[in-house]
Amino acid sequence: MYNILAGQRGVAVQTYKLNNGLEIPAVGFGTWQTPAGEVTVKSVREALRVGYTHIDTAAAYENEASVGKAIRESGLPREKLFITTKLWNSDRGYDRTLAAFDWSLKELKLDYLDLYLIHWPDAKDKEKNISSWQALERLCKEGRVKTIGVSNFKQQHLQPLLDAAEIKPAVNQIEYHPGFRQPELVDFCRQNDILIEAWSPLGSGRILQDKNLQAIAQKYNKSVAQICLRWCLQNGTLPLPKSVTPARIKENYQVCDFVIAAEDLQFIDALPEFGWSGLNPDSVPF
Repeated sequence: MYNILAGQRGVAVQTYKLNNGLEIPAVGFGTWQTPAGEVTVKSVREALRVGYTHIDTAAAYENEASVGKAIRESGLPREKLFITTKLWNSDRGYDRTLAAFDWSLKELKLDYLDLYLIHWPDAKDKEKNISSWQALERLCKEGRVKTIGVSNFKQQHLQPLLDAAEIKPAVNQIEYHPGFRQPELVDFCRQNDILIEAWSPLGSGRILQDKNLQAIAQKYNKSVAQICLRWCLQNGTLPLPKSVTPARIKENYQVCDFVIAAEDLQFIDALPEFGWSGLNPDSVPF
């Protein structure tokens, strides 16, 4: 069960405890849409320099090798870091999942992963989701990955997996921000001791110009981004902000020195839906 204190509004946490007992840093650094090469190397290296220890990538981002290079150049001990990558859709299925995992480790030049996720569900073939999951379970039992989970799984994708699983998913990484809250899915995951990780916690920038969020940010003398990330934490979720700008990388990590008041949290929770990416797991064209 993840650290329930993190779900109590107003509590600042540095880690969550996953349902297998492993602790995961409460703020991660995302690399989605960060181009491979020096852009990724520099941004990840800077994130590690300012204090992030949790780095999130994916085979589909095509920047795993660059992430691995930044990790090595940081000089930080491997055991102090928490590294995540993900299985891409074309590699679903038991044997292909195992091969894809090997490829990702090779790209990252790591001996093990802290977290491996199925990136998207197969909305039409639950058996393929299950066979992919069984491969992740094998990797976990072999000690090649410490924790396994999913990404973009809705309730209808998760339940068959839960029914068949020997090892319960520890994480579900979903789009989650003040303009796209997915409350039913969040509640379902919480009931099943699955931690929500928030990809695009800033709405990929789409929500930063919202006047309501700007007014709240001004009240706390913080940026809108910091308000969004703090809102994620006070709702017991784990945000994965990304940036390639050093000042913003640092700013996005400085979110544990203030608390959003209950009335402002409630106001944010009542905002109409806005800033959604449009990526529906049941109909994505990839």
